[in-house]
Amino acid sequence: MEPALIPLWSLITLGAVLAVKHYLADFIMQNNWMARGKEQAAGWEWPLLCHALCHGGLTLLVVLVVAPSLWWLAPADLLVHFAIDRGKATLSRRLACTPAQPRFWALFGLDQLLHGLTNLAILGCLLAG
Repeated sequence: MEPALIPLWSLITLGAVLAVKHYLADFIMQNNWMARGKEQAAGWEWPLLCHALCHGGLTLLVVLVVAPSLWWLAPADLLVHFAIDRGKATLSRRLACTPAQPRFWALFGLDQLLHGLTNLAILGCLLAG
């Protein structure tokens, strides 16, 4: 069977929408309480959950427009984002990273790379779905 061809503009547009979604959830909707709270050794659960809910909620909006039957991508995105951010916070604390150190930025970059790969996985599901 011949694989379905996806119009290039559909791929680019949906990829851009997911990149903007990530920007909005990570840098616009995330307030100081979430940003600082999710990094703490204790009491991190609610701030991180609220932050991950921003990601899941925006993903749900995108999915409902593009492929409503794939609604489950939203809670999956929420869980993956939660796990990535918690892992980064835990590792950052164990390594005593500060913004003055290259390892802080390497860890921040890894965090953003993993989120970007998550968006690529969502994109693949939406276009295949």
